[in-house]
Amino acid sequence: MAGHSKWANIKRQKARVDAVKGKTFAKMSRAIIVAARSGVPDPAGNFQLRTAIEKAKAAGIPNDNIERAIAKGAGKLGAGDELEAIRYEGYGPGGVAILIEALTDNRNRTAADLRAAFGKRGGNLGETGCVGWMFEQKGVVTISRPGQGKIKVLPIDEETLLETLLEAGADTYELIDVDEDLPGAEVFTDPANLEALSQFLKDQGYRVHSSELRWIPQNSLEVTDPDQARSLLRLMDALEDLDDVQSVTANFEMSEELMTVSLV
Repeated sequence: MAGHSKWANIKRQKARVDAVKGKTFAKMSRAIIVAARSGVPDPAGNFQLRTAIEKAKAAGIPNDNIERAIAKGAGKLGAGDELEAIRYEGYGPGGVAILIEALTDNRNRTAADLRAAFGKRGGNLGETGCVGWMFEQKGVVTISRPGQGKIKVLPIDEETLLETLLEAGADTYELIDVDEDLPGAEVFTDPANLEALSQFLKDQGYRVHSSELRWIPQNSLEVTDPDQARSLLRLMDALEDLDDVQSVTANFEMSEELMTVSLV
């Protein structure tokens, strides 16, 4: 999970920057619309909607945009375009498996955009099922440990966290930097246990930064060649930037040094 978590951390930082530029507003608004349609349009009674709203707020999306998206999902602003959730699969440079989740009102447009992004950067869009078997969906809760007084944050105590996870029914965890100079952890669990785990960790005094469903690769390809790394990360970036794409997951492992250099 290490390589994927590094990429996920980069994506979190990128999302905050892109939100300032207005790039992520439409994507996150779509997620809120779909969540509001799939259940009650009240975050208190709709965990999917609540997590979509929390993610949007973390990215800096204004409350007015969030409220409009909820209203649209609830049908208060007209029916609007019907959004369809579709999963796409493909291969990146060197045979890296890539899984993409999209929300679209035009699957032909989305497929064409994805095919073009893959083709220009040394990859190819595959058939449904070509790489999906390499991934498992997990619930992921990102946490940190708040401090007191002048100490704003404390490092994660792994022994205490392990005891907590056993009680909460979580699978495993990985220490990460939630943000610059903010140590934390990602906790993994069965998708059905995500809401309960998120609440349990809050009750135990942890700060929950996000709760989401994520595809986790079951095996990984190690990337060490700088040219392959550069092409792969440019492809990941291009896929992430497509309006219809909500998430991109790949099964590569790469050193942090190589990833940092290749992103320049």
